[in-house]
Amino acid sequence: METDTGPLELWEPAPPAFVHALPALLEVYTAAMDPPPEQLPGRRTIMEQHARHPRFKAVLALRPAEAPGASGTEAGLAGFAYGFHGHRGQWWFDVVTEELRRRDPAAERRWFRDTFEVAEVHVRPAMQGHGIGRTLLERLTAARPERAAVLSTRTGSTVARRLYGSCGFVDVLPEFSFPGSPDQPFAIMAARLPLRGRGGRRRSAGRSRGWRWTG
Repeated sequence: METDTGPLELWEPAPPAFVHALPALLEVYTAAMDPPPEQLPGRRTIMEQHARHPRFKAVLALRPAEAPGASGTEAGLAGFAYGFHGHRGQWWFDVVTEELRRRDPAAERRWFRDTFEVAEVHVRPAMQGHGIGRTLLERLTAARPERAAVLSTRTGSTVARRLYGSCGFVDVLPEFSFPGSPDQPFAIMAARLPLRGRGGRRRSAGRSRGWRWTG
């Protein structure tokens, strides 16, 4: 993959490799989300648990160290995304579908009978705005067997919301607060798979390359 900041490689790690790479992934997560430090151990545990979910898939965007201008944080991991098959018994799935059954049962039946849950999509701030997030999302959802992809994102006119909308995601719950976070409203969004590309067409799967995280 070529961007205006130089070449990138995409890697789809198996679950054990994903877990081994969590220190690097959490660095990107922290840079992108700026969470309170005390939340990071819990986030790591959640990500480890997610890697055990059925049909788990992750995609990492990597900038080779030999790329022109790549040094320090500009080399290595530029961003990552992952998701898995959603079903009853998973916290996010159960919380969202319970609220949908209360507000709009038809939407719950339409979008959550066979879903791929997009759990995380993050790009280092210095690398944002170059199409990396879109590429990660498209690769993540390519060739999935599920009928729909679902996710949650902050409300408002954010960069993430515009990206998801351009890929075909629509609001299912325009404003929803998860238990324990009443002051942080999210939008629950869903899209039919395969996702819509930049020109309005459906995207096809591509090929990925490898990277070894040595810790």
